[in-house]
Amino acid sequence: MATIFDRIIAREIPADIVYEDEHVLAFRDINPQAPVHVLFIPKRPVATLNDLGEGDAEVVGRLVIAAAAWAKRAGFAENGYRVVMNCNHDGGQTVFHIHLHLLAGRALAWPPG
Repeated sequence: MATIFDRIIAREIPADIVYEDEHVLAFRDINPQAPVHVLFIPKRPVATLNDLGEGDAEVVGRLVIAAAAWAKRAGFAENGYRVVMNCNHDGGQTVFHIHLHLLAGRALAWPPG
């Protein structure tokens, strides 16, 4: 079953896309939790972090590298940002296609709240 992210990748539904390469697509979250809230997703679907295998290190690495590069280009890397990946229901995952949340634009407290 296709997720909303699969439909965004296929351009079946609109998204505010801020980054794209051969392997990764990034777009602004429609329910932002910070002034900057961008989702980085692999174009190859993987449901959860638990579904990654030994040969999938590149998938997650590409997400992290793309997020860091975009943060630098967007001008807030020096001030700082947070990246978060959720896994399954109790971990807060609501779309079952792995994704990295990049949050920035204000000081972020820990724990969040």
